Amino acid sequence: MLRSLFIIFFFQLLGEAIQKFFEINIPGPVIGLVLLLLVFIFFLKSSSQFKKIRKDISNTSHQIINYLSLLFVPIGVGVVMHINYLGDNLFKILAIIIIGTLATLVFTAFVMEKIINSEKKNVKRR
Repeated sequence: MLRSLFIIFFFQLLGEAIQKFFEINIPGPVIGLVLLLLVFIFFLKSSSQFKKIRKDISNTSHQIINYLSLLFVPIGVGVVMHINYLGDNLFKILAIIIIGTLATLVFTAFVMEKIINSEKKNVKRR
């Protein structure tokens, strides 16, 4: 587990370094996650040692997800500290939340429709 945690944090650090060096607007952990995904894709059919590491990383990430709710405690404290700012901009914040949620729903429905239609075409061809 320690080795897989090191690998996860290494890719997060690598993503942060790339983000700072190239001044990209994408968060460093997201860049690191994409890099880790690319490593998994390119070494998909590699040695048994790599497959073991990949399985260890998967198990470790599942264990980390069990404690994900603890990471939201500092965010909640930060929100409470800025409650006056939230009150002053409540309408704007609610509008952003509603518009963002609706846009996400529409985009997800569009993508799912395309996937379902694509699978139906593949089934008909067989």
